[in-house]
Order: sequence, then C-alpha cells, then structure tokens
Amino acid sequence: MDSLKRFLQPETLNKLKGLELKARMIVEGYVSGMHKSPYHGFSVEFAEHREYVPGDDLRYVDWKVFGKSDRIYLKQYDEETNFVCHMLVDTSESMTYKSDQAVVTKLEYAQYVAAALAYLIVQQQDAVGLATFDSSVRQFLRPGSTAAQLRQLCHTLEQSPSNGESSIGPIFHDLAERIKRRGLVVILSDFFDDPETLLMGLKHFRHRRHDVVLLHVIDPAEQDFAFVDPTLFKGLENLGEQLTEPRALRKAYQREFEAFLKQLRSSARDLRMDYVMLRTDQPLEVALHEFLSRRMHKAGRR
Repeated sequence: MDSLKRFLQPETLNKLKGLELKARMIVEGYVSGMHKSPYHGFSVEFAEHREYVPGDDLRYVDWKVFGKSDRIYLKQYDEETNFVCHMLVDTSESMTYKSDQAVVTKLEYAQYVAAALAYLIVQQQDAVGLATFDSSVRQFLRPGSTAAQLRQLCHTLEQSPSNGESSIGPIFHDLAERIKRRGLVVILSDFFDDPETLLMGLKHFRHRRHDVVLLHVIDPAEQDFAFVDPTLFKGLENLGEQLTEPRALRKAYQREFEAFLKQLRSSARDLRMDYVMLRTDQPLEVALHEFLSRRMHKAGRR
C-alpha cells in the first residue's frame, strides 16, 4: 500500500477540516500561524541532496550528480517560512506493544498522528520535518512544505525500523543541536526512560527556545492493568520475562504508573511545554481534534 494512503485516511482528515496547527510563540520575528514570511518558497541557502521520489519537482534535480552517478538527486534548500515544525517519533522496541484493547501498536498510532499533523501543516503551506529515534537518531528529514515532502515523510515513517532500546535523554541533546532554527517540536513517545536524563534532554529544547509538545502515547493496558489470570509478561528492550499474578500487583503497579504520569506532566508544566496523553484505544480524530483545538485556543489568546 502507498505510504501516503496508509497513514492519511480520508475519514480522519475530513473530521479535521478547519483546524490549523499553530505555535504559541513568535518564530523568527514573524507572527506564527498563517502569516507568511515574504520569502516563502524562495531557496535562500543550499542544504543537502536527497534522492528523488515520485511527485518531486524536477526543477530541483541536480543533473551534474545524475551525470556522474546515473541516480536522480534533488537539491534541498533552507526555506524562509515563518513556521517550522519538527516531528520526533520514538521507534524503540517498547513502542511496538499492543494489548487486546488496542487496534494498533503505540508506534503505529504515533505514525498516524505524525502523518495527520504533517498533512495539516503542509496544507497551510508551512514546513514540517521528521526525526525517528531509539538508542540513536535513525532518520532525519529536513523541513519542507511541499506535497513531495509529505510523501517523503510518510515513506520515512513506513520505513522506520521498530527495534532497539530507547535512550531518550541523550537523543534529545543530539536533536536540539541539529535543529538550528526555532520552531515547534512535537515529540511522540511513551517516554519510558530515566526521569532525570529525560528532563535534561527536554531542557535542552527549551534552552534553544523551541515551543515543545509532548504527545504521550500509551496503550490502555499500561494504564488500566486490566489483567486477571496469571500472566507471563515479556519485557521489551532486553528486560526479560516474569510470571505474575496480576490481581496481587494491580494497585502497586497503578500507583507507580500514575506517579510516572504525574512526574512527566509536572516536568512539562515546569518547562512550559504542552502535554497531551494519547491512548491507543482513543479514536485518532478525537485525539487530534482535542489537541489542535487547544493549540488554536492558546494561540488566539496571545
């Protein structure tokens, strides 16, 4: 199936009509949202080459490279848009979890959310980029604002491997240095990492003056712990296996999990970041509508 059609289902997009993704900050000296830089679309600085994908504008083909390698590459430039969004998607092994209550894994849910948000951003002619990570940054797609960029982003999401341990804190330091220009950073993850290293990584984004949104993707079983019979739990990311009696553990487990949620929300609040929990048993369009409506309301109050 075409990656664009896989992630951008018409029934979901139809329910999001009229919504726009807006930052709560001034980006690069211009009003965020739909007020465009006069230089939008003007190629001001060469950035890098990337391989051609169907739908790309042939005006940007580097024919010299084609002549030498017999492969089609496009020149990419830093565009002067006033709104730039970077999607950071956690592809570590813990994101592959799916309980019986959910239709998709946490990673698949995050991919659908990222694709839908990217679609809305491109629709309003703003720029969106993507990074995928586990124990290191696996793929880094520079921001763009064209239909070809959206197709490339969906293709990158589809090709993202789902394995490896997560090491979120150090990754955020790396990405904060890579993302040079201030903008909106949307992080989709289960945030299963050491709280202190995670906090330090998030602080690095704020030090770079980004507007940051934490989209916390969890499976309903991770919060509700609705297991009844003796269960063999298989730990992801090399954590081993454990046969347990769930009913004896439920209260203690839920206390620990709620403490984890409280600490993450508190960190987000202290750093002036938005926090939104996304449960994978929640209809995608409902989660997106709530999040985008909140962002629009906050942007309107500034």
